[in-house]
Amino acid sequence: MSKARLMIVEDDPDISNMLRIYFNGQGYDVDLAQRGSEALEKTRQVMPHLIVLDIMLPDIDGYEVCRTLRTNTRTSHIPVIFLTQKDERSDKLQGLELGADDYITKPFDIEELKLRVQNAIARAERESLTDPQSGLPAGRLIEDQLRRLIRQKGWAFMDLRINYFDAFKDVYGFIAANDVLRFAGMLLGEVVDTLGTANDFIGHAGGDNFVIMTSETTAGEIRQQLKTRFNEEVQSHYNFMDRQQGFMMAPDDSGKMEKSPLMSLAVGLVSPSTHTFADIREITEIAAEERRLDAAASNG
Repeated sequence: MSKARLMIVEDDPDISNMLRIYFNGQGYDVDLAQRGSEALEKTRQVMPHLIVLDIMLPDIDGYEVCRTLRTNTRTSHIPVIFLTQKDERSDKLQGLELGADDYITKPFDIEELKLRVQNAIARAERESLTDPQSGLPAGRLIEDQLRRLIRQKGWAFMDLRINYFDAFKDVYGFIAANDVLRFAGMLLGEVVDTLGTANDFIGHAGGDNFVIMTSETTAGEIRQQLKTRFNEEVQSHYNFMDRQQGFMMAPDDSGKMEKSPLMSLAVGLVSPSTHTFADIREITEIAAEERRLDAAASNG
């Protein structure tokens, strides 16, 4: 499993650097932000598994940062632990009402904070809220979003899968494979941010399988740009020889080495104008079939 990613939002450099050093030593990837606006921008670029958020910030306060995270479809699932000087009951209640997962008061016990971070991340994964590798919404959150989607108009659903991912993992290993999943999640976020809206949803259904829920009007362009950019940019994950020859040698089921194409992205796209759906199961099944047809067409 890849390292969990923390974002520390704290304008006191002594505290933020201390937390970065400590949590790096505990095996976390740690990113720092000194301002609320910086935290929101960084969260859009790379999804953290958890945010430790100071309430008193120089631009917008932590309450506003949390409110913005909770009202954005793509960040509403991220666990937030408030870190503050305040110890008033009303302040704690305000944070919890906004959807914060926990609250710790300065000066704090670093071991206690570590346990709260561990518990919040474990709870999110146990409840199928987030994927442990990408930090993106997973199982139950995807289902909840689909149930909302099917009652609306003008939506589109995309089922995305990375072709030849397993062969890449067999040859290059788990760490390199996790880097590809992280790259894919970041790419989905970039393209949807550019062409879609803040209400669009990106989920990680598990393994090499992702989903996007967006509007019917933008879905086609998002699909095309994702396929083009992924197929080009994923090549940086291969060594020079594999890139140059356009394939790699990978073991088949019997262990015999054979040519395997470089990874590419297959995307199945469905919407109410292309199909009729009775329930969310039909949305996912038909989209998966469209994705398999897309993969077959690419291979052909």
